[in-house]
Amino acid sequence: MKALFTYDYGKENMKAIENLGYNILMINEKNIVYQEEMRDVEVLVCYNPFDTLDISKMTNLKWIQLSSIGVDQAPKEEVVKRNIILTNNKGGYSIPMGEWVVLKMLEIYKKSTTFYQQQKNKIWKMDTFLLELYGKKVAFIGTGSIAQESAKRLQGFDVEILGINTNGSDTEYFNMCYPISQLDEILAISDIVILTIPHTIKTHHLFNQQRLLKLKKDAVLINVSRGSIIDEEALISTLSQGHIMAVALDVFEEEPLAKDSPLWSMENVLITPHNSWISEMRNQRRFQMIYDNMKKYINNEKLVNVVDLEKGY
Repeated sequence: MKALFTYDYGKENMKAIENLGYNILMINEKNIVYQEEMRDVEVLVCYNPFDTLDISKMTNLKWIQLSSIGVDQAPKEEVVKRNIILTNNKGGYSIPMGEWVVLKMLEIYKKSTTFYQQQKNKIWKMDTFLLELYGKKVAFIGTGSIAQESAKRLQGFDVEILGINTNGSDTEYFNMCYPISQLDEILAISDIVILTIPHTIKTHHLFNQQRLLKLKKDAVLINVSRGSIIDEEALISTLSQGHIMAVALDVFEEEPLAKDSPLWSMENVLITPHNSWISEMRNQRRFQMIYDNMKKYINNEKLVNVVDLEKGY
């Protein structure tokens, strides 16, 4: 069985895949285009080669394994039309992202950037307007693996953890979950709001001007999902009006973030370059998930992290 990898996981790991019974074709996905040797590829393991790779020509392709959690880069129409199985790396980056979420909460509440700047300039000045997480309402919009790992790490802070999901179904580590139909009600009472919901047609610009204004004036907004969940122009406008205390963003509508974006210079905005998923364990976890799924596939067993593009998850 032939598998196309667009990333080299190392000699030992690739040999382990071959030992499962796969014939591996390795081509870096940067500017990858269809070649005749791809014609009989049945499995594609990649991140995002789809800007240049036309999978409609890969007539034997039956399964795409993404190395990312997000799936919006996948060619939905072709995948759905041909019933190609699509799996993602759900949970693979959730631990470092959960740590990042807690970090940003504390950085904002403890004004870390102010003190770092003071240290740089050798300024000794106390700030008596710091906040504590204790007793705050923390709402996660989306209660998947990233939200769960974040909520798990918040257990010792004595916060009230609220979740928004499709039907309000109970989720581990959450005090209470609500359906998406109650989103505006929860935003109005939450001190910290974290976006961990997938990007779909339904969630595109879910946080528009009207919804951003539902947030409390002293609320904190954190986004680790996809930049297009937030209408960036509306966010800039809302921040300029003095609404929302602070924002931490790891993702943006266009990446890299344009150098002329007002977000760079806003004092109450923390920016990282889509970096929250990084840790020393990322490649190990990612490869293990790929290996386990490839073992299941060749043995005709049920794959994990199968995505239904028509439903958006």
